[in-house]
Parts: sequence; C-alpha cells; structure tokens
Amino acid sequence: MSVTTASASLQFLRRFIASPITSHSSLRLPKSSLLPNNTLPVSSLRCRFRCYSAASTTTMADAISDANMDAVQRRLMFEDECILVDENDHVVGHDTKYNCHLMEKIEAENLLHRAFSVFLFNSKYELLLQQRSATKVTFPLVWTNTCCSHPLYRESELIEENSLGVRNAAQRKLLDELGIPAEDVPVDQFIPLGRILYKAPSDGKWGEHELDYLLFMVREVNMKPNPDEVAEVKYVNREQLKELLRKADAGEEGLKLSPWFRLVVDNFLFKWWDHLEKGTLKEVIDMKTIHKLT
Repeated sequence: MSVTTASASLQFLRRFIASPITSHSSLRLPKSSLLPNNTLPVSSLRCRFRCYSAASTTTMADAISDANMDAVQRRLMFEDECILVDENDHVVGHDTKYNCHLMEKIEAENLLHRAFSVFLFNSKYELLLQQRSATKVTFPLVWTNTCCSHPLYRESELIEENSLGVRNAAQRKLLDELGIPAEDVPVDQFIPLGRILYKAPSDGKWGEHELDYLLFMVREVNMKPNPDEVAEVKYVNREQLKELLRKADAGEEGLKLSPWFRLVVDNFLFKWWDHLEKGTLKEVIDMKTIHKLT
C-alpha cells in the first residue's frame, strides 16, 4: 500500500470512528506530545494510533460496517485497552478491544486477552443471568452469566495479588452494565474459583479468545440495567437453568447461550453451586490451574 493510500485510509477511519461522537477522547492529544510544527513524532504516532493499525487491511465494506456500529459500543471498542496475556496468564502487552475481538487478528497473531465472568447469587442461591443487548458487537442477544467483561490495561486492574485487578474490574462492570452500586458488591466479597482458556467465534468477523477468571458472589443487590449493555435480566434456580439449557439445545424460542457460559455450565457450575449452598465453596477453589477448554 502506498503512503498516500495508507494516509487516506487512516483519515477515513478517523472520521467514521469519531462520528456521531463529537468528543472522542482517544483523538484528543496532549500538546506536550506535539513537535513545534504541531505534528506527532513517528514513535508517538505508532503508539497513539495503534488502535487504527488494522487500516491497512480494512476493506471499504468493513469500514462502512464499523461506521454503522452502535455509537456506545464503537467508542468502547476503540477506547478500551484489553490486557494481552500468554497461555500461562503472564501479561505480554495490551491492545484495543476492537483488535482483540477480530477473528482475523486472533488467528493471525494468536491474540489472547484476560477476561472475567461473574456469577452473582441472591440469598436464595438463585443465579442472576443477563441477556446481552442487541447492539453488542459480539454475541448480541445471547443469554449468559451475570456479567462478562475484561479488566483493562490500567494500574488498578493489573494488580495480580489475589486477583485484585480482576475483582476491581468486575465491580466496575457490574455498575456499568447492571447499575449495581459498588457498595452492593464489595471487592473483597468476590470469590475467584478458577480460570479457563477458550476460543469462540461470534460471526464471520468477530470472536473471543480469552483467559477467563470465574468469580462467585452471594449478595442481595440493587440494580438498574443499562440498555446499551443488557436486554433483560432474571434470577434462576438450578431447575430453571436446566430448562434454559434444554431450550437452547432444542433451538426453541431462538434462545442462545454464550459459549463461555456454556463451558462453565458443562464443566463446573452445578458442582460449584452445590458447594455454595453447603458453605464449602473454598474446597473447590483452584487458581493455579488454567483449564484449556478450546
């Protein structure tokens, strides 16, 4: 690709990412980073516009598709920086949520990012489920566990000790997605039970490749779901969840479950649920093993 073509692609990509958002924070550059002629040094450009690195391989059809992406989801896809890890969960870098969920990049570069899945139970030991909103880029309208997201590449969410960074991220996202106040889900009440590694395509373009921390909590909470993130919520007991699984397997009512939730259900959930009710959950904690379920 010529320099002129690459420059044009970059300018086009900047425009559609910014519209209709008029104050896209990732495009506001501090004056201290500029050279005297108000340009950026090459090294700074590589860093600051890393989220646009796919421009050289992005087709016009892809660009239009991305431009039509829900504005909130597009902002998150380009502003949020996921934590890249190797298969032993060692941090190896960071990249945009956009790049981390492109199947082409996942396959070509083996991009693996850190994630978490929260399983929140009420005092009756019913599990809170959510249906992802229709505007979600990956796995729209599928049913899944309480909250599924990513710790970001920021100091508070990179803390390794006792999985504190992941627990901080979980508290943040429970507020963002479900409107659950931080005081209702204290960080020290999350119980990390284990980690799984999986890969799952969402459609021809998007997918997941995650090292996922599984977090349990029993709390009564207040919530006000965010419609940009969540279409519906409901509490289920074990029998109701089994009926949900049956319908999904039978293809009834168009019901679908997220692949990571199904992996946890099939491998761990009901056994852990038993221990939760018996008060023996600590017996099944295993944060040393990374279960490769791909």
